[in-house]
Amino acid sequence: MTLINMGMVKFSGSRFTILSVIFFLSSCATYYQSNYNFNQEFEQGNLNNALTNLQARASEANGKKEFLFHVNNGLVLSMMGRYEESNEYFEKAFLFGEDYRKNYLYEVASYLTNPTVTMYKGEDHEHLMVLYYKALNFLKMGKTEEALVECRRLNIRLQQLSDRYESDTKYQRDAFVHTLMGIIYEVDKDYNNAFIAYRNALEIYEDDYDKLFRLAAPDQLKKDLLRTASLSGMTDEFARYKQEFGMTDFEFHTPEGGELVFFWHNGLSPVKAEWGITFMVARRDNWIYFTNAELGLTFPFRIDNYNDNDKKGLSSLEFFRVAFPRYIERPTYFTNASLSFQDETISLQLMEDVSKIAFKSLEQRMNLELSKALIRVALKKAMEYQVKKEDRTLASVLGMINAITEKADTRNWQTLPHSIYYARVSLAEGKNIVNLHLQNQSREATEHQFTYEAKKGQILFHTFSSLESGYPQYGY
Repeated sequence: MTLINMGMVKFSGSRFTILSVIFFLSSCATYYQSNYNFNQEFEQGNLNNALTNLQARASEANGKKEFLFHVNNGLVLSMMGRYEESNEYFEKAFLFGEDYRKNYLYEVASYLTNPTVTMYKGEDHEHLMVLYYKALNFLKMGKTEEALVECRRLNIRLQQLSDRYESDTKYQRDAFVHTLMGIIYEVDKDYNNAFIAYRNALEIYEDDYDKLFRLAAPDQLKKDLLRTASLSGMTDEFARYKQEFGMTDFEFHTPEGGELVFFWHNGLSPVKAEWGITFMVARRDNWIYFTNAELGLTFPFRIDNYNDNDKKGLSSLEFFRVAFPRYIERPTYFTNASLSFQDETISLQLMEDVSKIAFKSLEQRMNLELSKALIRVALKKAMEYQVKKEDRTLASVLGMINAITEKADTRNWQTLPHSIYYARVSLAEGKNIVNLHLQNQSREATEHQFTYEAKKGQILFHTFSSLESGYPQYGY
């Protein structure tokens, strides 16, 4: 943040530093920039340093960034293999989402300054990801019953999401979460419910994800559906889906040993930055219209209920800038991956594009966010108009403070992966060596080797995170 010496101004018989007022009301840094040290440690894979940096700001656990404090701690601890501690933080994040209540004092203050004074409540997909990580932690610890609890919580959250949005063009169902639910049921040997969850996931991929995100159902999901149909004794469904999938040669045989479900977290999710939009203002009767022709945006603003001074202040506007959040993608460094075991190579398949879902979530509430931002700026301008009639110098000071405090909320869960892939591998009983092959756009390969001890009938879980990512050409 660049600080400018604004000098001293006479105000109501006392002198004060404009700079101190501005510094108190506003910060130029985005959320990413204000957490730069943590982000650098995390992105470089220095997880111990990242965790130390996080926990040095323990006061955030009871502040406006409470949700983000909990989820960042939970994710870092999960990556470190400290699953019990991780789930303690994720449980706090879950309960925050359950108990969230608006603080109306802060809501009012946000219209006089900016939305960063309010509690960050989390995006829809972020709350789903809390339960994904929590369930996965339990699965890695072999705690199936606890994972089933998270499965039921996921089902409730999905229903809430579906009830909130009814349009076919909205992100209202999550195929990835249904796939995860199927996996959890399968670990519990509840093959009938696993089949239903996989079938729901397939439907969402075909009806929603293909249209919204250009993401088709993974072949692995189709195999999961066929396998659980066979295990559930659903011979008609098994035959029908084999025909529908073009997998007529598929036959299910119980593995001689165990299985590995491998999740690849590729890259990092987008970050929020600030987007300035300039609106032209026109007055007709008791309505004011804010218009941006370039973006094709028009917002009517009724002023019947405002007093005469407010109406005059609003009517005096010709144009102004509104700050609005936008996502900036962090492109992935690796483009594809595969696992090799014995003589078999298994491709890791994309099951969730977290980045695209983040963009879609913000897009869905764009009209609401813009409307709130317009009201905020309009009220600030109306206040300036009233003060100007009494004191032009003070009005200038207020105008400067209003301009500087006009800021978008750039908070989001930035340690999430860009995208999630998965694959299933049949393991032999005993010791197994599996190789992970990663490839970037230049076809340069990186390899990692893992050893698994599998028991007969056991399903093991592994997550590998590639934190490498590309960066936008402009700051965030």
